Amino acid sequence: MGGRGVRHGAEERGLVLANIAEAIVAGARLKAACRVVGLDVRTVQRWRKAPDLIDQRTGPRQRQQHALDSAEETEIIALVTSTEFIGLSPHQLVAKLADMGIYLASEATIYRLMRRERLLRHRDRSKPRTGRRPREHVARGPNQVWAWDITYLSTEVRGRFWYLYSIIDVWSRKLIGWTVQDVQSEDFAAKLVDEACRREHVAYGHVVLHADNGKPMKGRTMLAKLEELGVVPSFSRPRVSDDNPFAEALFRTMKYRPNFPNRPFVTIDSARRWVASFVDWYNEDHQHSGIRFVTPSERHDGRETKILEQRHRVYLAARERCPRRWTGHTRNWNPIAIVRLNPEHGLGQN
Repeated sequence: MGGRGVRHGAEERGLVLANIAEAIVAGARLKAACRVVGLDVRTVQRWRKAPDLIDQRTGPRQRQQHALDSAEETEIIALVTSTEFIGLSPHQLVAKLADMGIYLASEATIYRLMRRERLLRHRDRSKPRTGRRPREHVARGPNQVWAWDITYLSTEVRGRFWYLYSIIDVWSRKLIGWTVQDVQSEDFAAKLVDEACRREHVAYGHVVLHADNGKPMKGRTMLAKLEELGVVPSFSRPRVSDDNPFAEALFRTMKYRPNFPNRPFVTIDSARRWVASFVDWYNEDHQHSGIRFVTPSERHDGRETKILEQRHRVYLAARERCPRRWTGHTRNWNPIAIVRLNPEHGLGQN
């Protein structure tokens, strides 16, 4: 391919990969994006796996007869950096030039020149769209990182729902606030957060509240209340539910409970009564797999340490009674010390 004659350093490869990633987020296929920048798909895949790998491609040994001369290359570079065209990508530029009756080079050639001149960056004043994950938040105890969301509860009227608002403590998994309403409203959300902060005695600036990008989450009333309470807002990427995994897991647990109603809730009061019973079970009886099978309330209130120590003693005694049945350490009953929301390196807790 045309790009095989160009060798890339680590910085240049990073820029190329960033541009390809941006194109894919915008809807392009990997093969098409690679073709535009003059690279083979396998090359890009190798770069992704080993970004510091030395580029060992030697490229052609002699200059192609139809290659651009230095004057043509200078003209193209001047165009892509000009005030008139600086905001255009190569595929936009060639279309604009074609409308003007001008052809200078292919998109791939322009990309190669820009890569060589280190111009593969966002050249417009507007902020480029990125697919970056939201900032990582680390909880080392209760009331440091909260997550909240809204889910639907079916009614007997098609297209109408009751709405369950819930706030979960990421570290302890305790459901610390909830309400069921007939509309999605930033006012109800702001009131729920206010009540949770007062009930938990949260100090100003002490807690992060993570949410999706819905209107109730980012409404003016809600944001004003968070500022008043000193709660730090955090938001998921648009249409990415994986950025709010603790709230999503809570709703999945709720809706897959054996006693979750098979039929719609007749009234909002019946929905509230069922949710109240679920919250009591979830906080007080549910031994959560993500926190060493203690209940959220036991962890939130600091009772988990004695419980896990007792379990550890039981296992040590069992190993002492019959050591032949044990080949190594007993089960790990150490408390989960740290929980991460949207971890940078894929480690959610330790």
